[in-house]
Amino acid sequence: MIHLPALPGAPHHRSSVAEIVAAATREAELLAEAGVDALLIENMRDRPYLRAKAGPEIVAIMTAAACAVRRNFSLPCGVQVLAAANEEALAVALGAGLDFIRAEGFVFAHVADEGVIEGCAGALLRARKSWGAESVKIFTDIKKKHSSHAITSDVSLAETAKAADFFCSDGVIVTGTATGEPVDLDDLAAVAAAARLPVLVGSGATLDNVSSLFPHASALIVGSYFKSGGKWDGAVDAGKAREFTAHVRSLRA
Repeated sequence: MIHLPALPGAPHHRSSVAEIVAAATREAELLAEAGVDALLIENMRDRPYLRAKAGPEIVAIMTAAACAVRRNFSLPCGVQVLAAANEEALAVALGAGLDFIRAEGFVFAHVADEGVIEGCAGALLRARKSWGAESVKIFTDIKKKHSSHAITSDVSLAETAKAADFFCSDGVIVTGTATGEPVDLDDLAAVAAAARLPVLVGSGATLDNVSSLFPHASALIVGSYFKSGGKWDGAVDAGKAREFTAHVRSLRA
């Protein structure tokens, strides 16, 4: 994860566009040198987030940051625009030549911090088709963190993954209850058994639990663990990132 400084208009915004782009490039360099397989750019410092939309200034500056990362690093790279601004993320990916986006609210609906997030698969995939962006993969959160799922309590996580598959997701993301919180291993195993899609772990991966996650996951999205003190808003701890990636390489071997 590359967590951008707060962008223009957000309550915590303080950095110039040049500083935002430089920060993204600096984090990408640290992570690439640590041996990660891919990069994912996100505007997490823009809290509190707008619901299912982001302004043109957010799209423009995230595209500028993504272009700088894409230009300097050959790793696969994706983007997420919070909260559930999935068409905006697709626009950033198209403009910067990125490989994937992380999308919220793809199927069903849930109540997030920002309010009700509704399913977007139909509109999002039609946008991808009409924009000529079909090379951009869409990895989709299911029953995601920071949300209440009471309205879909009669639909299991595994059934939600099947629905995402039916609605043409390129991969499903399983999370814990909040940023940095581990996934439930039984839930992860159930999704991996039920889904024909790649299954990604979207929160809480650490050096201590990666061995148990590894048999069930196609990928791990790691943010908090690679930061100082294990806090998402800390600085990248290159030593922790190197230690983690070395352990993953040993598991692969």
